[in-house]
Amino acid sequence: MQTPIFPGRFQPFHNGHLMVIQGMMKVFESAVIVICESAEKNTKAEPFSVDERREMISAALLSADIMDATIVSVKDSESHENWATHIIDAAGNPAEPVVWSGDESIRAIFEKKGVATKKIVPVPGIVGADIRAMMERGDRTWRSKVPAGAMDVIEGILEKKR
Repeated sequence: MQTPIFPGRFQPFHNGHLMVIQGMMKVFESAVIVICESAEKNTKAEPFSVDERREMISAALLSADIMDATIVSVKDSESHENWATHIIDAAGNPAEPVVWSGDESIRAIFEKKGVATKKIVPVPGIVGADIRAMMERGDRTWRSKVPAGAMDVIEGILEKKR
């Protein structure tokens, strides 16, 4: 049986990410969400820590009544091949992994390793970089682009950073 794996930065976790997981759960009994940790920390592109992202994802899944998803994390690696291996390892080395990604280069890395992939189509108007920019300039419309549980966590994080 295939095991869906959804790697991402989730900076922040948004409605598009939740829609992917909801789609996975319609097809599979469970899913593995892999938070990818960059070497960069506390930057415009990487404002949330792994623990903060795990908290926002957990809260969003709970709000969406998704209980059969496992959340793991991996650190960035010096090579794409090592990074892909770390993701499969973190997912528990499933017999039939299938990596879901909207990034063609990420799918190519896994396909080169013989791992099946599924293309995700981005949700128009929901882009992590745009959401981060809204947060930075104090534009509260970002709230409509993230799931309810994640929104509460993010607001708490932003309040602490002020």
